[in-house]
Amino acid sequence: MEQDMSGRDPIQDSQLLQQEASEGADLLQPLLASTSSSNEVTQPIAGVLIGELIAITNDGRTPLILYPGQPGTAVIAARSTVDLHGGHIGKSLVLMFEGGDPLRPIVMGVLRQGEGWPLEERPGQVELDVDGERMTVSAREQLVLRCGKASVTLTKAGKVLIQGTFVSSRSSGVNRVKGGSIQLN
Repeated sequence: MEQDMSGRDPIQDSQLLQQEASEGADLLQPLLASTSSSNEVTQPIAGVLIGELIAITNDGRTPLILYPGQPGTAVIAARSTVDLHGGHIGKSLVLMFEGGDPLRPIVMGVLRQGEGWPLEERPGQVELDVDGERMTVSAREQLVLRCGKASVTLTKAGKVLIQGTFVSSRSSGVNRVKGGSIQLN
């Protein structure tokens, strides 16, 4: 005959386990209720809502958002028509919903708050114009084309600087050097 080494009555242990199980079920009840309510059919959303960007996952491809009145309390993965980056996290978003489905949000834009128009000048922005026959690259202050130790620099003042460990100028026709003054070495 096995003897219980705990010194407790096996009947008391059984009653204690049943009590703990019922208390645990009471703790889970609100969570289960909120889960079941999120599975209920929700009303379609027509028009625009304002939400918030909480995070961006999948290497910047999937925004995670929250919006007022959404089903459940967890973030919702959305699609976006605009490029989003880390600086947009915490900002207000303009949202629309595919087919009115509250679980299929689409980010239409980011609301600017406290920042005036026109947009602030951003360093590193370059304008590119391509028409199939010609490509124009424009910069506000300076444009640098660099590869290893070689570079070609164009400045706003009109300077063209060509630098490299070896610079060669060849032409099958006329090779002209013209300027206000020409300095060699």
